[in-house]
Amino acid sequence: MTSNPPLNATSSTLDLRPLLLVNMTCTLSMMAFVALIGPIARLLGMATWQAGAAVTVSGLVWVGLARPWGRLSDRYGRRRVLLLGSAGFSVAYWALCLFIDGALRWLPSAGVAFVGLMLVRGLIGAFYAALPVAGNALIADHVAPQQRARSMALLGAANAVGLVLGPALAGLLARHSLTLPFYLLSLLPALAFVVLWRTLKAEPRHQAQAPNAVRLSDPRLRRPLLVAFSAMLSVTVSQITVGFYALDRLRLPAAEAAQAAGAALTTVGVALILCQVLIRRLDWPPLRMIGVGACVSALGYASAALAMTAPQLCAAFFVAAAGMGFVFPAVSALAANAMQASEQGATAGSVSAAHGLGAVVGPLAGTLVYGLDPRLPYLLVALLLLLVGLWPRPGAAPR
Repeated sequence: MTSNPPLNATSSTLDLRPLLLVNMTCTLSMMAFVALIGPIARLLGMATWQAGAAVTVSGLVWVGLARPWGRLSDRYGRRRVLLLGSAGFSVAYWALCLFIDGALRWLPSAGVAFVGLMLVRGLIGAFYAALPVAGNALIADHVAPQQRARSMALLGAANAVGLVLGPALAGLLARHSLTLPFYLLSLLPALAFVVLWRTLKAEPRHQAQAPNAVRLSDPRLRRPLLVAFSAMLSVTVSQITVGFYALDRLRLPAAEAAQAAGAALTTVGVALILCQVLIRRLDWPPLRMIGVGACVSALGYASAALAMTAPQLCAAFFVAAAGMGFVFPAVSALAANAMQASEQGATAGSVSAAHGLGAVVGPLAGTLVYGLDPRLPYLLVALLLLLVGLWPRPGAAPR
């Protein structure tokens, strides 16, 4: 299966730098909130589950709006959707800043604080959902099929940079004030919007035909959607359980366990950056990248289940993340290559929705399975990824 030729058959016609900046800054801002929600929730008297729900709500909204954003980008163009998404994200993040600042000053009831955080975080997630969808669809419009995985890997690397820098900057700035990180980091998405508005050229009507409806049950998307869901589920399972694993399996004190978990998650971001930059030098088709990456990641997660020290856990997470660095851009390219030009926005939205569903199911499944045995989440994830990696290739694979 192959898609219609892109509007411009070479990636040199598309300047990816504005997209990279928007993805990095928005991911960085999102992760800063995740890093600070714990102490903020304690000061506001919120329960642990309420803090978790405030984080998860953006994923639920992401799942619900990814496909509508994709259809809008097919109808009205990628640039409009990217600008609307980045502008909306900036405004919503400023609303989050003001709400948290006001809540910490006046200390409303825990119920009021919870509802407010849920509303603002949901709004942030609604606009954030537009960015990966329109960005991947824009790449599919302009980049030849055999080069799409390498271009999409750059977006993944930008997200990984935000994943690493967000918690680090939040922790550094929080020494002065819990609200200072939000105010300073909120400037970055606004700056990225201005850069995007000034530098991303308005595309002509990028397709002659009307956008086609894309169903989740479309057989062309069966493999990409299952792989996307499995990959994101695996990542979020490991993220939600690593802190508990350091406490229960490695038997570290609370402070040392937190440091070990933070170090392991930092290695994830570093591995994603290194691996996805490496992809730029490779010329592998998406199916090969998925097969190799999923098997490597399975090895990493299986090793995590055997880890008995913090350095061993970090090394296992590094290997697991390196495999994911191959899988994530490859699955987006695989889906794009399987569909027609008039379906790229809806296709990117479908893949993003599968990622979002994995991000919602993963934390719940991981914590439930963890209660049976701390090693079990990593072993089950390793088995799932091994099945993905060994999934037989079709007779005529997409380019």
